Amino acid sequence: MVNFELDKLKHTTSGNFFLMAGPCAIEGEEIAMRIAERIVTLTDQLEIPFIFKGSYRKANRSKGDSFTGIGDEKALKILEKIGKNFGVPTVTDIHESTEAAMAAAYVDVLQIPAFLCRQTDLLIAAAKTGKVVNVKKGQFLSAGSMRFAVDKIYEAGNKRVILTDRGNTFGYQDLIVDYRGLPEMQSFGVPVVMDVTHSLQQPNQSSGVTGGKPQLIETIAKAAIAVGADGLFIETHPDPAHAKSDGANMLHLDLLEALLVKLIKIRKAVV
Repeated sequence: MVNFELDKLKHTTSGNFFLMAGPCAIEGEEIAMRIAERIVTLTDQLEIPFIFKGSYRKANRSKGDSFTGIGDEKALKILEKIGKNFGVPTVTDIHESTEAAMAAAYVDVLQIPAFLCRQTDLLIAAAKTGKVVNVKKGQFLSAGSMRFAVDKIYEAGNKRVILTDRGNTFGYQDLIVDYRGLPEMQSFGVPVVMDVTHSLQQPNQSSGVTGGKPQLIETIAKAAIAVGADGLFIETHPDPAHAKSDGANMLHLDLLEALLVKLIKIRKAVV
């Protein structure tokens, strides 16, 4: 694991945004290491602070036979290995209070899924590990409502909080991003991230497999940086069509470099 200061993410020496990126789920060591190596190389060259993301288990799935993981301990050890080998912090989701301490032994940031952002016991358990807690804004909540998630973590004795927007429910099978929410959540004094890829999901498809609009990844990311997001969250994979989770809305790994270069230019123009 890597000890890092949260303030460094919000006030980077390079002036860049920070990036949380990786595959949706840990599918195996070889592919996770390959993705991490590529992103670390890019972010080092571009001076973008980087947190490697990978879910050790996928608890929220439409169909009962959907891929959920390769085994909790196995996946968490891969995340730990990535952190040690590349010297970068790592983040993974937790879903129940009992998972907080277990995951905290392997990763640097605990992520609260959007559907669970109001679960008080889960937030408190994450806070008490002392790890940075990244709370995704519920698709069903206003940006202002996320103040209470921050308060719960603060009151549990942990001031290390990130908030992440991932779009708002718009009908039954689409999401929409309200960019007014980014500065509103920043007013709480925490770094705010735009989850680019999940905001382009098309959930609740009749097939039972979530769809997406990856062709709009650049649009969402550009707008977020122009508005002043502190960081971006992007799920990426070398073969999204065959990814075991969320492939429909992931960015192809080969497209990441060109996107980041464009975003750095926007960041420099608006800062």
